[in-house]
Amino acid sequence: MIKFRSDGVDIAYRDEGIGEPVLLVHGFASNVRVNWLETGWTERLEARGRRVIAHDNRGHGESTKLYDPAAYSGAIMAEDARRLLDHLGIEQADIIGYSMGARICAFLAVNHPERVRSAVLAGYGMDMIRGRVDPAPIIEGLEAASLNDVPTRKGRMFRAFAERTGSDLKALAACMRAPRPKVELAALAELPMPVMVAAGEKDSVAGPVDELARIMPHGQVLVLPRRDHMSAVGDRTFKERVVEFLDTRP
Repeated sequence: MIKFRSDGVDIAYRDEGIGEPVLLVHGFASNVRVNWLETGWTERLEARGRRVIAHDNRGHGESTKLYDPAAYSGAIMAEDARRLLDHLGIEQADIIGYSMGARICAFLAVNHPERVRSAVLAGYGMDMIRGRVDPAPIIEGLEAASLNDVPTRKGRMFRAFAERTGSDLKALAACMRAPRPKVELAALAELPMPVMVAAGEKDSVAGPVDELARIMPHGQVLVLPRRDHMSAVGDRTFKERVVEFLDTRP
């Protein structure tokens, strides 16, 4: 992938296809390859005539690894995405984020609404907005000596995923320890663009998506049957509904 400098941090990105731009923002412990290439997202969107931009978030994939939690707030990571659009000369894009990536997209939409034509916030619901996701078992899992030493189910799930993606466990632990200012509900209520809020029916991380969608003037909901937080991202119906959403948005 190509790299650019975002406030002193090297951010790796992919920019392929011709057409209206869509920016993809991956989830925690993932990367462009795992979240978007292996799941068929980039192929599907490019086949639909889209210019598809996707980057490895700081601390992930091929981007710079940082070990100070203060470097990983959602607002800071949203600025990486905004600077990538600047770097590519893109004034406005559709944005799609999954899990942590959806939180980053929410900050981008709130702080720079003029840059966002539409947004898909996936694997993201009211529990994440309200800060009900406890980072402690995830941090414990990342810092354990081995996967077998992780005591909780949630910790094992994230540790196993981080190992599968070849992630830097120390950088991920710093990311999970980052300050977590909330996306303000009042700001979401003023978003001018169409927003799809999506999650798997069995997602125990995101929390209620319908409640979140109702806050936004142009919000809509997609619930994926029988999918959980880890399995929803590659769902075929998910991709097709998002393509329809992008095709029909103003």
